Amino acid sequence: MSVKQEKVLQALRRQVSEQPLAPKMGLDLIEVSPGRSKVTMQTGSWCLNILGGIHGTAIFALIDEAFQAACNAYGTVAVALNMTLTFHQAPQVGEVLTAAAQELHRGGRTATYLISVTDSENRLIATCQALAYRKKERLPFLPDDAA
Repeated sequence: MSVKQEKVLQALRRQVSEQPLAPKMGLDLIEVSPGRSKVTMQTGSWCLNILGGIHGTAIFALIDEAFQAACNAYGTVAVALNMTLTFHQAPQVGEVLTAAAQELHRGGRTATYLISVTDSENRLIATCQALAYRKKERLPFLPDDAA
């Protein structure tokens, strides 16, 4: 990995950790590289739905965090165009969930990703196919000597 790419990833990790939503939801970026990422989230009573299960919005936030890290890890701005989410089974309350994002294809203006959410027993909780729009501008929080 080049020095510039490592500076991009350091800046991205810092920016993700400083966004207000991540600590409120317990989102933790544990791995990131261009086109890939892993994010964890500890579930609990804070994210229960009306039926006492984990709210789908919490799972979606975990997916979106992994998606934004993976598609922005190249150092240029990428934003979501479409995300299609499928829930496969309900996780247990108190479970640590992991979202793993993997780039499937990257073109000039768009990129597609598959994000899988699993629990600590590696059971598939949800999957998401996501489409990113790749802008030309560099990430605004990068140091001058990156990307």
